Amino acid sequence: MRHRSSTALAACALLLTGCFAPGAEPSDGRIKLAMLQPPRSGLTPFSDDAFKLSRWSTAETLVTLDAAGDARPGLATGWRRISQHAWEFTVRPGVTFHDGTALTSAAVANTLTRATTASPKPRILDGVELTAEPAGDAVVVTTAAPDPLVPQRLSSPQLAILAESAYRADGEVDPVGTGTGPFRLVAVNGTTTATLDRHDGYWGPKAAAEGIDVSFVPDGTARAAAIRSGEAHIAEAVPVSQAALLDRATITEVPMPRTNTLYLNTKTGPFRDQGLRAAAREAIDAAEIVRGVYEGRADVAQGLLGPALPWAAAGRTPLADRAEATAPAGVAITLATFSDRAELPEVASVLQQQLQDAGFTVTQVVREYAHIEEDALAGKFDAFILSRATVLDSGDPVAYVQSDFTCAGSFNIAQLCDGEVDAAVRTAAATEAGDQRRAAILAAEAAVLRTDAAIPMLHERVIQGDATSVVDSAKDPRERTLITASTRLR
Repeated sequence: MRHRSSTALAACALLLTGCFAPGAEPSDGRIKLAMLQPPRSGLTPFSDDAFKLSRWSTAETLVTLDAAGDARPGLATGWRRISQHAWEFTVRPGVTFHDGTALTSAAVANTLTRATTASPKPRILDGVELTAEPAGDAVVVTTAAPDPLVPQRLSSPQLAILAESAYRADGEVDPVGTGTGPFRLVAVNGTTTATLDRHDGYWGPKAAAEGIDVSFVPDGTARAAAIRSGEAHIAEAVPVSQAALLDRATITEVPMPRTNTLYLNTKTGPFRDQGLRAAAREAIDAAEIVRGVYEGRADVAQGLLGPALPWAAAGRTPLADRAEATAPAGVAITLATFSDRAELPEVASVLQQQLQDAGFTVTQVVREYAHIEEDALAGKFDAFILSRATVLDSGDPVAYVQSDFTCAGSFNIAQLCDGEVDAAVRTAAATEAGDQRRAAILAAEAAVLRTDAAIPMLHERVIQGDATSVVDSAKDPRERTLITASTRLR
């Protein structure tokens, strides 16, 4: 795949011409889509790029989730638990991959096996030892420890099933022409564009649109302008600052399970001291951020889990025994975030002032996400502002808490390793779905909050732009679906 320079990408985002073909109403019925973030990992499904493949309806999973987060059939027509450690999934018959090969239990087992050996491993498999074996028209998935959420795990876009031709000997994965969805990915131009055509051999209802023309436009003002000018039919993640400038008929605001959190480095630097972490917590006025940066289009956080999960607010109890704050007295810290989400640099500026008012000396670092993630995960900053989806992977928050806050978590920006947190997360992971699991999840949330390793500030709402010519685009709080087989232009 070819990659255009960052200069070319910036020009594309700002000028738009050359990113989209002129005109909003093409006669060929192709949907023009402006997306927030370019691919980070060559569109490998084992990374967060998987959610692009899912939102384009090109790669599919064995299981899907309904609006309530319950498991529903996908490429598997059904499943049953055959032992404490094993589940059997019946593979949907009559499905072909975009390369013409058949969906079989062996192909499913191949994808799942490769996911377990990928480096890094898909986030949904953090802490999970899993094997997959074909068994006639079914695949048997076995876990080392009893796992009540195996069906929900297999709904993660990071475990999308691709043809065997997608997987290379060097470990790279190429999703071009290897999915099963109603749209076939036919070309990717590095970090600038992607092209998908309708797949007429799809096993389900034929796609209403003839194809999708994707442009990656990190600049939020440019994405909003693309809707106003007719250069795009759909724009994801319209910045709050741009929402008021769009025709109300072209925007949708959906509460989402996404939390804007300040992660504090508990392993190195000043925030090894919990008293200083407590001082940072007390310094933050989240209501000021919601009013001033998000223009009221967000909710002040009471915990890691927000109003998109109503049971969290209903079951949460006030925390006791919080650590006492230590006066910062000029302690120098580095506060970092990324520019891909337009609000985050503004949040960083407000936080910098609030922390300085509390006595910290703050240096700010802002880069594009692709150029800052590695340093953030390596613990090179004292504090990091992250906009984080909390039920992105399985529809269940345990995967998020496990990934972000346990000793072995693969996305542990706070560098947290706390025995009580790990124990609480293990308990939640082992509890059957239902009210008891939800209570265990809230206990794990409380354990994390007591460390002050993460300070949840607000819960975001997704703002999506749709031209008035668009029919039936998905408005998905989990950001898994966007253009479906039924999405079309009038």
